[in-house]
Amino acid sequence: MNASNIRNFSIIAHIDHGKSTLADRMLEMTNTVEKRKMKEQILDSMELERERGITIKMQPVRMLWHPQNQKSKIKNQNGNVRDLDLKNNPPEADTKIFNFDFYTLNLIDTPGHIDFNYEVSRALKAVEGAVLLVDATQGVQAQTITNVEMAKALGLKIIPVVNKVDLPTARVEDTKKEIVEFIGCEEGEILEVSGKTGLGVENLLAEVVKRVPAPTYQHAGKPRALVFDFEYSEHQGIIVYVRVMDGEIKKGDELLLSVAGERFVVSEMGFFSPQKIQKSSLSAGEIGYLVTNIKKATVGTVGDSVVSVKDPLPALGGYMQPKPVVWASIYPESQDELDNFRQALQRLKLTDSSISFEEESSGALGRGFRCGFLGMLHMEIIVERLKREYDLKLIVAIPTITYKVETMDGKEKEIYSPIHFPEDGQIKRVFEPWVDMQVIIPPDKIGPTVQLLYEHEAEVGDMEQFGERRTIINVQMALRELMRNFFDALKSATAGYGSLSYKISGLREAPKGSIVRLDIWIAEEIVPAFSRIISKQRVQKDAEEAVEKLKDLIPRALFTIKIQAKSLGRILAARSIAPLKKDVTGYLYGGDRTRKMKLWQKQKRGKEKLKKLGKGTVDIPQEVFIKMMQG
Repeated sequence: MNASNIRNFSIIAHIDHGKSTLADRMLEMTNTVEKRKMKEQILDSMELERERGITIKMQPVRMLWHPQNQKSKIKNQNGNVRDLDLKNNPPEADTKIFNFDFYTLNLIDTPGHIDFNYEVSRALKAVEGAVLLVDATQGVQAQTITNVEMAKALGLKIIPVVNKVDLPTARVEDTKKEIVEFIGCEEGEILEVSGKTGLGVENLLAEVVKRVPAPTYQHAGKPRALVFDFEYSEHQGIIVYVRVMDGEIKKGDELLLSVAGERFVVSEMGFFSPQKIQKSSLSAGEIGYLVTNIKKATVGTVGDSVVSVKDPLPALGGYMQPKPVVWASIYPESQDELDNFRQALQRLKLTDSSISFEEESSGALGRGFRCGFLGMLHMEIIVERLKREYDLKLIVAIPTITYKVETMDGKEKEIYSPIHFPEDGQIKRVFEPWVDMQVIIPPDKIGPTVQLLYEHEAEVGDMEQFGERRTIINVQMALRELMRNFFDALKSATAGYGSLSYKISGLREAPKGSIVRLDIWIAEEIVPAFSRIISKQRVQKDAEEAVEKLKDLIPRALFTIKIQAKSLGRILAARSIAPLKKDVTGYLYGGDRTRKMKLWQKQKRGKEKLKKLGKGTVDIPQEVFIKMMQG
């Protein structure tokens, strides 16, 4: 394929600004998907994505675009020549186009939520351009800024687009002014579209052809490709998603994953339309997939390079591995499932390399894995995928972050799990991660937003006006406070109009005694999954809320269940769940009360014996752990 007729681009935007809907219209207008097969969010193939209405995984797709609808001739593999008719008779995978008005557009749709930034960064490194989509009813938001900064750092051509211009609440001119101020472009460069109705989408496709540069390459004769994603198949092993940077890759080629040092022969290859379409070769500039038949899921690393075994080119610059923001200990409900759980994590890591995990054990819950995630939503999605896609029953501990602790004996260690956090008297110093954060809100929401920031122990910095209806507040905050449902609280305080973006700024020493561990004991046993590290000033309130919630969630048993919250060497809150009352005298009618008293005493001794034999342990249902995790 002629690289000059290829355009590779992504759509980047804040969450809910209409990326997936715009992609739907592009697929319709290029006849990539037949109308009868078209459905909303067609590139969001994961069940979870469709349920939640958000994009979780990047998704590549190839579109064939003929801007002026001119007649072109194509030749198929058999040498037959016919007119190009995109609408009624799309070309086969291996065809030659005899008209340079015909273009191959490779789109990689990306997520918008901040927790999936790493997906966006990987997609942007495989393309030359980015369509920046801004909702005309919302204006520029925090994630818009973050995504554009990533695109600029990679030198991508940015095409600014205002979406949802058909809505009565659209502020098209105001939004354009915000984009001009933000990007520094001319107002005339900004396009107007409606992803819902298709207004302006045909013009946008034409502008992608005009503005996004064609891919270039350094080596014509030697193959080299960037691995930007993976898929795992029971039958085909690892399937590599690649952007070919140099040369040509053909079916049957013997190739090498540079970083992994693993060889494979290409047994199948092709592109996405959006389903897989087989093709016999991929040349420089193209995006597609390679079937490796490698069955070891641990081999794959995003950012790896695919090169020839015989005469390999140097590996390409890969991706920086992101650092986890939150950690959670996760255990299989049955220890028999540990190996299946490990295999599931390995395969999920192929498709989402931002997951971290290592094995750990708990006296109460057995062996499991301490897993790292890029945020609370990321954790929630991964846990749900493990359950749905791998049929696992899991117990998830309350999430925490990484602390650096210096004990009284001068030793330093990183603490990922609350259960390993030392007692208050053993700690000399604690260091915790902080974030630099930008909060974007309407000016009339400054009061409640600042109040919320102080409630979360934030340091409020400069404020600046952005456009006519936006205020940016620069904030520094402890990461533990950001993870304490701050995003939801901000949405509530700003009636849904607030947004934020953040990055880890480093570690700070916490004031002595300001961070403590809160443990929950049930039936005289500590439950590690409920332990948490929190601010001392909130420990009493959180202790009372935790035991109250557990009192409502834990099913009653044949004996009294004590629930206690302990911290700072004492019990801060306690509740009891009354035992189930079984009427052991129900079959007795009338007569002497003595017989009933004997039966009641026997029942009481039986309950005490249950506890002594260890059969009085409380069986906590999985949904209790989930509800406690959700807060």
